[in-house]
Amino acid sequence: MRAVVQRVSSSSVMVNGEVVGKIKKGFNVLLGISKDDTMEDVRYLKDKIINLRVFEDEDEKLNKSLKDVEGEILVVSQFTLYGDCRKGRRPNFMQALGGEEAEKLYLEFIEACKEEIDIVETGVFGAHMKVDIQNDGPVTLMIDSKKNF
Repeated sequence: MRAVVQRVSSSSVMVNGEVVGKIKKGFNVLLGISKDDTMEDVRYLKDKIINLRVFEDEDEKLNKSLKDVEGEILVVSQFTLYGDCRKGRRPNFMQALGGEEAEKLYLEFIEACKEEIDIVETGVFGAHMKVDIQNDGPVTLMIDSKKNF
């Protein structure tokens, strides 16, 4: 499971011209799911993300987590995070999990986040979405549950 985590001052996602998810201060999480992912990956990624210390404390050091600042999360599914661009000019998406299996893990990730974070918003799984990200910092991190990077 892979995530691009961006610290945001606000973020929203639209489907067919309608806002379906919107947050204030927190994380925009673009989430990709691979064929090898399990609930263990869901738990690892959720724990890593909500406890990342990338919010400033009173000394302007990145010492506070999303939980510490009562931040919000917007989770957007993005299978293209598993696009392999090493050969040719067209990405290979063979490692991305699709369909109902991917949606199930996506929903499990969201539910796991809701157990610890008050406001968890989402996009629409599998839909064409427009995401507005007001990156704060900017702070952007990539996390892979298999620790590939």
